[in-house]
Amino acid sequence: MLEKNRKSNLLEQSQYKYALQDVAQPNLYRELYPYDEVPKTPFNHRRVPLNMPEEIWITDTTFRDGQQSRAPYSAQQIVDIYKMLARLGGENGVIRQSEFFVYTKKDREALEKCMALGYKFPEITTWIRAKKEDFELVRDIGIKETGVLMSCSDYHIFKKLNLTRKQAFDKYLAVVKDAFDAGISPRCHLEDLTRADFYGFVVPFVNELTELSKQAGIPVKIRMCDTMGYGVPFTGAAVPRSVPGIVYGLHHYSDVNSQMLEWHGHNDFYMGVANAVSAWLYGASGVNCSLLGIGERTGNVPLEAMVMQYASITGSLNGMDTTVITEIANYFEKELHYEIPPMTPFVGSAFNLTRAGIHADGMMKDAEIYNIFDTEKILNRVPEVSISNTSGLAGIAYWINKHLGLKDDKAVSKQDWIVTEMKARIDALYTDGRTTVMGEDELEKLFKKLSKVDRCSLKGLKFKF
Repeated sequence: MLEKNRKSNLLEQSQYKYALQDVAQPNLYRELYPYDEVPKTPFNHRRVPLNMPEEIWITDTTFRDGQQSRAPYSAQQIVDIYKMLARLGGENGVIRQSEFFVYTKKDREALEKCMALGYKFPEITTWIRAKKEDFELVRDIGIKETGVLMSCSDYHIFKKLNLTRKQAFDKYLAVVKDAFDAGISPRCHLEDLTRADFYGFVVPFVNELTELSKQAGIPVKIRMCDTMGYGVPFTGAAVPRSVPGIVYGLHHYSDVNSQMLEWHGHNDFYMGVANAVSAWLYGASGVNCSLLGIGERTGNVPLEAMVMQYASITGSLNGMDTTVITEIANYFEKELHYEIPPMTPFVGSAFNLTRAGIHADGMMKDAEIYNIFDTEKILNRVPEVSISNTSGLAGIAYWINKHLGLKDDKAVSKQDWIVTEMKARIDALYTDGRTTVMGEDELEKLFKKLSKVDRCSLKGLKFKF
């Protein structure tokens, strides 16, 4: 039978409808996941088309998955961070949603305070257990959508839940019906999707979900959860590890539109950001992230990373205020006492810091040579240099000009007397055995001491400290 594909406008043979394969023994994909070896990446050379949605967005799990790997936030801290998320995402809602727990008094207090702010974006959603009373709880609060955990790999179905595929299948569908009865739109978290039998369980299950959704007139969102970070973005890779294959399969065989597809990845194999971008490119509108990537084990996809990827792919910030990223980083360090690894892109203390003298020399001539973009404009962070025995004259000159705000003809050069004298004294410290970089206070004291010398061309200048 021929049917016209509504997306491609081409005649296609009607697709085979996959049925649940209820197996006696779990399929653990031991050829891919031997456990005592590094997981294998299979290729079948099947290429699926790029299918970028007309609109893409970011959703946030800082207060849910991000809170499962650190000390819980206070209610006020959640409110503070939620306000910054709203400013970062902008009035166009690039950061579309943020999910909350609802079980403790503190959780509900934070949720109610954030709801009272009246922001359109990020829309507040929740994450609950698959229980009828939980659906009634979020309905009474006034929440329209909630996430519900639905484990879909045989690792979870057989080993954790002690169920058969058919039993899990029926249990999950009953949960969705409970959500519909409460007037709630369920977001089905397909846990451990990248180890699941895609055509033997996932596609048949999602087919049933879409059919129930049509009957109830209530949307069902599918969150594709790469729980262990096994997903890969490579062209020609095979499911269950292929992110393009998973997104395409749910589009093509389960008729899930882009707006109802959301990727949730982890970073166990350093693929978090690449997989999330791949999900966008192949047809998912949403990618789920947490601030600074804080989450279970190696963490979630960093939200600030996807802000930059969004701008790169679409060519626009679409109303986002990226300078808030620096405010968020400062808040985490000062208010939450969270130590951000220095080399973390966009938020780490060393992300736009130059140590090598040859790089500092390039920075003096034109910051664009060694700075990834205008970090002062985009992130409100001026490029930095650290001073040690490898910084050279250029590094010291750059440090002086930055800290005194000297530009153009007022800026010092590598040939200035004070620069060469500072370098000589700093080199002497390292000759005596010093191994650490110079502190800001040390450099200030040294400069002030030398600037009193008559030969110094900078005598009388005032510091901006």
